[in-house]
Amino acid sequence: MSIRTNKMKAVPVLLKQLMKARSKFRERGRDELFDKKLEKLRLDLNKIKDVFVRVKKKEEELLDTLAEVYNHLRKLDRRKLDEGMDGMCQRIRDSAHNLLPNDGFDDSSKDEDHIGGQIFHSSQELWKARDKIRYPGNHYYTPDHLSITCLWSLLVFPENAVIRKRIAINLWIGEGLLENTKNKTTEKLGEDVISDLFQLNLIEGKSLLANKFQILPSVRHQMESYLLKENAEHRGQYFIPGIYLQKRPWRLQLERRKVTLGGDDWYFGGRTIGTVFNNGASYLNFRPQWVTELMNLEVLQLGGWQDSALHHIEVGSQEFLKDMRYLEELKYLSLRGISRIFELPSSTAELEKLLILDVKACHNLERLPDDISSMKSLTHLIMSDCCLLEGMPKGIEKLTNMRVLKGLLISTSEKTPCRISDLVKLRKLRRLSIRIGSEAEMRDGEFEGLEDFSALEKLKISWSVSDPKYANINVALPLRLKKLHLECFPGKSLEECFMPRQVGHGGIIFTSRELNITGGKLENMKKKILIGGT
Repeated sequence: MSIRTNKMKAVPVLLKQLMKARSKFRERGRDELFDKKLEKLRLDLNKIKDVFVRVKKKEEELLDTLAEVYNHLRKLDRRKLDEGMDGMCQRIRDSAHNLLPNDGFDDSSKDEDHIGGQIFHSSQELWKARDKIRYPGNHYYTPDHLSITCLWSLLVFPENAVIRKRIAINLWIGEGLLENTKNKTTEKLGEDVISDLFQLNLIEGKSLLANKFQILPSVRHQMESYLLKENAEHRGQYFIPGIYLQKRPWRLQLERRKVTLGGDDWYFGGRTIGTVFNNGASYLNFRPQWVTELMNLEVLQLGGWQDSALHHIEVGSQEFLKDMRYLEELKYLSLRGISRIFELPSSTAELEKLLILDVKACHNLERLPDDISSMKSLTHLIMSDCCLLEGMPKGIEKLTNMRVLKGLLISTSEKTPCRISDLVKLRKLRRLSIRIGSEAEMRDGEFEGLEDFSALEKLKISWSVSDPKYANINVALPLRLKKLHLECFPGKSLEECFMPRQVGHGGIIFTSRELNITGGKLENMKKKILIGGT
């Protein structure tokens, strides 16, 4: 075949021709010096064999050089190969440098036929730490083992993506990489993993305390290069409209602007899909029985994970939600920011293994299932910024594994049957955000019960009403609270918000280490604010 017929096979075809020519040259007589030049050519070709998979620009110059070398080899033109080898190799390297990252060629590397262990060579410290930690199931792993497993998982995000810590940790939980231990929650394990990756110079951010990070480009390129070499025999076989199927574990990445899930053009080669992840789709459609090939799905990230409002996502119809009841293995469901979802069907409550349900910023969402008490595994329920949400489901207080509850609405007694005092039963709850709605009916002592939330570390209270009467809610803060956020507070003085015992002679006493106040009508702070009670 011509070297230009299929650019994806250009280098493999050239390598095959090189091996044939090399064999024939050897038959004509052994020339060690010339054979070393051919070997040098083979090594350089191997180093660029994935180049056309990763880039689409500046490839003509490289193809011209490869075609020239191919013709010399096919014609067994020893003179041109012998005299021009250095120049041809240099041109190949120069052209490839225009296509590859700076680490694409590494003269110090050994023969890439044995490159399997070099994927992490950018961090020489990676395998040095050997302090053992206990991991669920009575197995022992080094911290690096868990961290590197989680790092591989992050390849589902596009190159140069800025990743929020919380999104990454939720993904790891959904994929089963993090599980609660006796001493640490999944969130704490996730924080430890991210800290390790920072220390090992595998990810970067503004600081260790930043809530966003990026995989270092050089690290990502090495990992992707390894995957391409490891799975070269499958290359090009699993592209389907709008979706790229990736191994380890098998994932569907939704990349095209418009994607339709389900149908006859879905072919997975008998492979089990564990994750569906939306990387770039803005318009999602679903054919009937779209879940048929996804019965073992654990992560369904249809919503956005980017911070920018430019990443608009909408669905053609919300009927697809009714089929999710068949996804019995689902652990993580994100519909974050998706437009044209008006209601979550009651069948959503049948997802008994679901750990994380994220409907944040679903601006059209008006109703949740009437009762979610059957979702016993749920640890994260994220409903923030759902401005049209009318009420809360029954049974939240029965979800005793709940650790994160965001967007709890306080409205009428009919629309919000679960009140703050009922949530005291959630002994594991560490993060809570409350929204006081426009129809809020406040019970006596409603917010006093917060002091009984023994595990609560982060609390946010926001007001959707501007009436000053809603400022007098008599909040009593729990002792373990680390962070308090008040949003759109309708009162003029913070003293109105807290229980009298919280307001001492020296000032307003906060047990939390951090206090954030955004928006609202606050005019003065007559009392000094004592953070941490000091």
